[in-house]
Amino acid sequence: MKKKSYAIIGDPITHSLSPTLHNYWFEKYGLDANYSLVHAKEDNLESIIKKIRNKELEGINVTLPYKQKVIKFVDQLINDARLTNSVNTILLDHKGILVGENTDVFGLQAAYLKEITNIENKEVLIIGAGGVSPSVIFALQKSKVKKVSIINRTFDKSLFLKKKFNFLSVLKWEHLEQELSNYDIIINATSLGLKNGQDFNFNFEGVKNDLVYIDTIYNPIETKTLKFLKEKEIKTFNGLDMFIYQGQKSFYLWNKINPEIDDELINLLRSKL
Repeated sequence: MKKKSYAIIGDPITHSLSPTLHNYWFEKYGLDANYSLVHAKEDNLESIIKKIRNKELEGINVTLPYKQKVIKFVDQLINDARLTNSVNTILLDHKGILVGENTDVFGLQAAYLKEITNIENKEVLIIGAGGVSPSVIFALQKSKVKKVSIINRTFDKSLFLKKKFNFLSVLKWEHLEQELSNYDIIINATSLGLKNGQDFNFNFEGVKNDLVYIDTIYNPIETKTLKFLKEKEIKTFNGLDMFIYQGQKSFYLWNKINPEIDDELINLLRSKL
């Protein structure tokens, strides 16, 4: 029987630990499968996704900057992907329909939001309006937070998200530093801080002492901003747990096995960072 192949597509892609995560689970559950990185350019997205139809690939994860751009190449969006217009998992269903699903919403809820007490009284600022942002907004909506604001360098991208999520408050990028002190939870949904990339060009001074800061980035394990806030004894979460939980749900969608998140796996992932 032919070995099953899976992949993650994105640009950049070398920072991704998805192969480490999924190959660990394939080995643990005795599945004859392999998961690899694919550095995809926008003009070859369609040909890569077609490989699922042709059974060359069993499934694909999608990372930045393609979570919206892959939508036109699938037959149907299901569940959270339909509600967010953001796809990070692609598979053929039992009817042979190529579907796009979103496991980021589950990842954010399972990793962080359930850990925050009285979340319904919290005001949240999301920094960034890119690929993961619709998932963050929808997860916050599900958690019934008091208020959600979004701020992005390109104002029009924030306005576009407000069309889908009309409860959003939209802020201008030049007001970012002065707005930081107004929020109970701040979520970095940008790529700022990503390994070998740019970071915020200012410190997060003046934030609330009881702030919760969530970084959707997991490589590096601590961005410059997260490290700065941690040293100020602010409660912080890096993106690793969200990454693991979204991967767990993707694995289940493909294999109908809910894989265990054990200490050996977490230590393995941390050793790669």
